[in-house]
Amino acid sequence: MDQFAVKVEEARPAADGRPSAGPVYRSIYAKDGLLELPEGLESPWQFLSDSAKRNPSGRMLGQRQVNEKKAGPYVWSTYQEVYDAAIRMGSAIRSRGVNPGDRCGIYGSNCSQWIIAMEACNSHAITYVPLYDTLGANAVEFIINHAEVSIAFVQENKIPAIISCLPNCSTHLKTIVSFTNVSSTQKKEAEELGVSCFSWEEFFQLGNSDYELPQKQRTAVCTIMYTSGTTGEPKGVIITNAALMSEVLATDHILFLTDRVCTEEDSYFSFLPLAHIYDQIIESYCIYKGSSIGFWRGDVRFLLDDLQELKPTMFCGVPRVYDRIYTGIASKVLSGGVLRKTLFQYAYNYKLSNLEKGLPQEKAAPLLDKLVFDKIKQALGGRVRIMLSGAAPLPRHVEEFLRVTSCSTLSQGYGLTESCGGCFTSIGNVYPMIGTVGVPLTTIEARLESVPELGYDALSSVPRGEICLRGKTLFSGYHKRQDLTEEVLIDGWFHTGDIGEWQPNGAMKVIDRKKNIFKLSQGEYVAVESIESIYLQCPIITSIWVYGNSFESFLVAVVVPERKALEDWAAEHHLTDDYKSLCQNMKARKYILDELNSMGQKQQLRGFELLKAVHLEPNPFDIERDLMTPTFKLKRPQLLKYYKDQVEKLYSEAKGGKV
Repeated sequence: MDQFAVKVEEARPAADGRPSAGPVYRSIYAKDGLLELPEGLESPWQFLSDSAKRNPSGRMLGQRQVNEKKAGPYVWSTYQEVYDAAIRMGSAIRSRGVNPGDRCGIYGSNCSQWIIAMEACNSHAITYVPLYDTLGANAVEFIINHAEVSIAFVQENKIPAIISCLPNCSTHLKTIVSFTNVSSTQKKEAEELGVSCFSWEEFFQLGNSDYELPQKQRTAVCTIMYTSGTTGEPKGVIITNAALMSEVLATDHILFLTDRVCTEEDSYFSFLPLAHIYDQIIESYCIYKGSSIGFWRGDVRFLLDDLQELKPTMFCGVPRVYDRIYTGIASKVLSGGVLRKTLFQYAYNYKLSNLEKGLPQEKAAPLLDKLVFDKIKQALGGRVRIMLSGAAPLPRHVEEFLRVTSCSTLSQGYGLTESCGGCFTSIGNVYPMIGTVGVPLTTIEARLESVPELGYDALSSVPRGEICLRGKTLFSGYHKRQDLTEEVLIDGWFHTGDIGEWQPNGAMKVIDRKKNIFKLSQGEYVAVESIESIYLQCPIITSIWVYGNSFESFLVAVVVPERKALEDWAAEHHLTDDYKSLCQNMKARKYILDELNSMGQKQQLRGFELLKAVHLEPNPFDIERDLMTPTFKLKRPQLLKYYKDQVEKLYSEAKGGKV
C-alpha cells in the first residue's frame, strides 16, 4: 500500500454492533496533512474576479453561431466581459428582492448564460440550484418547492415546462429570466399566476455595475445540487464555498504534482451537464486558472464536429462517450486493409509493452504516435492532453485502448455529488493504475468498512468493504433531510454505498454498489455490475441489464443488440427479417446468448454468473422510459417493473429447456 497511500490511523475491530473497519489512508501526496484553503479565499467568486484582473482580455466562454443548420466558428466572450455581465446580472437579481443566502434556480443545457447566472449568484452570495428535467417532469416542481427557489434562469425551450408547473410552485418562485427571449403570451401566462417573466436583455437592463457586493464567507452554502439517486425523491446535496473551492484546489494540486496544471493556453470542451457536480467542478477549475471553455451545440450528432472546431486540450467524458469513441475508431481500423491493420496492431503492442514497463505516455512510442496514432488524436481535435473519465466504471479494454492510442494521459476518477465530485483519481502516467480509480485526492482520507452480510472483510489480506470518506470536500448534509443525512454521515465518515478493494500499490478499485448485490437461491452472491461490465465487452451488444433474485438459481438478461452486428449476422445466415423481428427470432437470441456466455467464460465468470436466457430489446434503455439515470446508470427497480413479463417468460423458458 505504501507506494501511493500512507496509513494515518489503525484499523477498528467490530464492536457494539458496528462492523470492523480497515486503517485510514491518505494519498502519498498529502502524507503531512490534508490540503488547506489559503487565508483570504472565501468564495468561488474570487476565482472569476482574480482571473479577470490577471487576464481581462483572455477568452473565457465560447459558443458556435448556428445559421440555417450550418455552424460557424466559436465566438468568445472575455473574462472581463463575463465578470461585468455577472455583476450586473447579480444586481438585477437583488433588485427583485432576492438576498444573500436565498436560492436561485438555473435550468438549461450548458451555455454562456448558465455560467453567467451561476457567477451572478456567486457575486452576491446567493445559493444556486441547478434544475434538470431528466429526473422527470415533477422533479423541477419538486426542487423549486423543496429548495424554495425564488428566481430561475431558464433556457428558452424550457420556459413552457416551467410555466406549466407554476400553478403548483408560485409560492416561492416570483421571477423567471430567459437565457434569450420570451414571448408576450408566455409573459402573460406567468403574470396571471403572479410571476414576472423577462428576456435576458430586459433583465440585464434592471442591473447596474456599481452595486456593492456583500461580504462572502467560506462556510456559506454555494449550491444545493439535487441528485437523481436510483430510488425515491431527489436529494438536495448541500455544498459550501469551502468544499467547492477545496475540490478545485485539490484538482490543481494533483495535476501540479503528476501532470501539468491548466493555464490560459488551455481550453475545455463543455458537454457533460453543468447540473451535475463533475462538469461544474472542472469548469470552476478552468475559471480559477483562466482557461477557456467552449460549449457544444447540445446535439450528440455534432459532438465530434464541435470538438474538431474547438480543438480543446482537456476533455472529460463518461464511459458511454469513451465507448462510442472506441467503437468508432476500432471499426475504422478493422475496415482498413491488411497492411494497415498489421501496422496498427504492431504499433499498439509495442507502445502497450512500453507503458507497462513504466514509460510515461509521451515517451512510450513518440515515432509511432506521429505515424500511426496521430489520426486518432485528430479525432478529438488534435490538442487533447488530459482526458478524465468518471460517473461509472470505464471498461478495461476501452481504457487500455485510449491510453495507448489517444496520445493523451487518461485518468479514471471516482466521486459523488456528496464528495463534491472526484475523491479518488488515478495518476495519468502510472500505468499499473489502469482499471482502478487511483488514490484519494489531497483533501480527503479514506477507509473501508466491512460488510459482513455480503462477505466483504476490510481486515482481510485483500481488503474489501464499503468506501468511507472523511475530509474537506464532503457535503454538509441533505437539504431538509436530517434523517437521510444521519444514515450516511456517521462520526464524520461519509458512507458511499460503493464497495471498494484496496490494491497492493495503494490504489482503489470500485467493485460494486452495496445495493446491487443479491443472493441466488443456492446462496451464491452475485455482484451484478461487475458481471455486466464483462458482458459489455462483447461487441455485438450495446447495453445489458442482468437480473436474478433469491428465489431463482440462475441469471437472465435483457440485452440491446448492436444493430449492425445483428443485421450482418442475419445476412450471413440468409435471414430476411427486419431488425425488430430479428430481436424476436429464436436463432438470433441463441446466437447472442452464446456469444455473451463465451465472453463470460473467457473472462473466468463462475457458472452461476453465466446467463441462461436473454430477451432482445430493439430500443436502447432511455431516460424517457425512466430506465436510466441522467448519468446513464441503470435503474434496476424500474427495469424490473418495465420488463416484468419478459423476465417471467425467460425463467419459464429456461426451465422448460427452450432457448
